[in-house]
Amino acid sequence: MVGYSDMREVLLWAQTTDSAAVHFVYWDTASPDVRHSTRPQPTRLREAFTTKHTLTDLEPGRRYAYEVWVNGARVNVPHPLRFQTQQLWQWRTDPPAFRLALASCFYVNEPEYDRPGQPYGGGYEILAAVSRARPDVMLWLGDNSYYREVDWHSRSGMLHRFTHTRSLAELQPLLGATHHYAIWDDHDFGPDNSDRSWYQKETALDVFRLFWGNPTFGVADSPGVTTSFQWSDVEFFLLDNRYHRAPNERVTGERTVLGAAQFEWLIDALRTSRAPFKIVAIGGQVLNPLAEHETYSAVSPDERRRLIDAITREKITGVFFVTGDRHASDLTRIERPGTYPLYDLTVSPLTAGVYATATGNPATVPGTLVIRRNFALLDFSGSRTDRVMRIALYGSDGQELWTRSIRASELR
Repeated sequence: MVGYSDMREVLLWAQTTDSAAVHFVYWDTASPDVRHSTRPQPTRLREAFTTKHTLTDLEPGRRYAYEVWVNGARVNVPHPLRFQTQQLWQWRTDPPAFRLALASCFYVNEPEYDRPGQPYGGGYEILAAVSRARPDVMLWLGDNSYYREVDWHSRSGMLHRFTHTRSLAELQPLLGATHHYAIWDDHDFGPDNSDRSWYQKETALDVFRLFWGNPTFGVADSPGVTTSFQWSDVEFFLLDNRYHRAPNERVTGERTVLGAAQFEWLIDALRTSRAPFKIVAIGGQVLNPLAEHETYSAVSPDERRRLIDAITREKITGVFFVTGDRHASDLTRIERPGTYPLYDLTVSPLTAGVYATATGNPATVPGTLVIRRNFALLDFSGSRTDRVMRIALYGSDGQELWTRSIRASELR
């Protein structure tokens, strides 16, 4: 798998089936005869035989190909393996155009441990549709694997679940040639609707770190999966909606989703950012005013209100939410008197079951509700002073379901 990318470095990830020495050989596609290699690293049982290699001798704005070597032998891979470094465009050109894929709720069946009856997962051909779209980046919006009852209470169970999910054959071409970032939601954190009381949350965080290639995990005084990254001129703020989340059943104390430290970090980071689009990713819907299921309105309406108020009072431009969880997709829009409207694009599910009941959002933009397996593409383009984000949702076969375009000037 290809992880994060910067101008000078990229992270590559691999997993073996047993303890082995792994290294990567890579080259600039413009100079294929000049090969570079990482140092071999051993994979260990305790870490589910995963390994991460940070490549630090790269040049900005280049495209590379790579090979995986295990115990001194090249692994034959039947699909392209490639990565890219980000361009040094500042003070030189307009920001580069790029394409981002979005998805959540990735369930891979394992019949011996699944609940009896109709398989919950399916439609894995959607992964080929995502891969054919050639996104530069893919952002996984939570429930990227589904822990079962047999997995919850042990580290080995969690490692097994991620290993089983990550091993799906249809997933491999997408992993090997697209840069991946991720947040979590309840099912790749713990049991359904799990929260800060989950006694295995430290183990869950450790496992998540092993299997994803984000640049960082957590921010000061706020452990978890929170991080941030930039691609071209767009900034992404990845939030943790589980590690600090108050239990739904609590009737006393502050009801929070983010926790105080993460909340303040987010407002600081948004206010400091100069990006025309500030993409805020979180596992559950933020703007849906309907207080049901796991919307922000149902879990912590006061904190939701404080978040929207802070964005308004601080005059933060360009904010756009992307969320998962709902097993149906839509675009939510809420008006704010005197300033621009806020949007929340929910993209769900990728291969998990569809819930027609997860509808009724009164703020859904007409024509954007999708009740089938789907993914989204965001294309960013235009000059530095007139950036445009094109949003499109696609079905399992890659057929376009709807599209909208939003200019950065509309979010000011």
